[in-house]
Amino acid sequence: MKQQTTMEDTTLRHDAVDIIDVIRKLRNDLIKDFLDERNMIVYLSQQFRIMELSHVKLEFIKSELKQLLIAPVDTTWYKPIIDDFHRTGSAALTEGNEKLFYKEIEEVLKRYLFS
Repeated sequence: MKQQTTMEDTTLRHDAVDIIDVIRKLRNDLIKDFLDERNMIVYLSQQFRIMELSHVKLEFIKSELKQLLIAPVDTTWYKPIIDDFHRTGSAALTEGNEKLFYKEIEEVLKRYLFS
């Protein structure tokens, strides 16, 4: 038996897609910033006290960041932002939620920084 879709169901699905689009745009903008080696080196020096990386490591990091750029948003990773959106109806990022974007990129960086 086919279940009838209500207007509320459609709105919730539409809102979920919208917040995912917002997350994707924010994540991708940050990734693009990191693809600029100058920005990446500044971040690495500030966060990890690493002043330079080998060309090979930089290329591996950039390659993985490019893969992340085209990957779908990990809704489990960004669940706190999605939950906040559903609770408040606002896509505003708190400092805690903003850190999720950096932590996702740091996961990539750490694979190459300490290997």
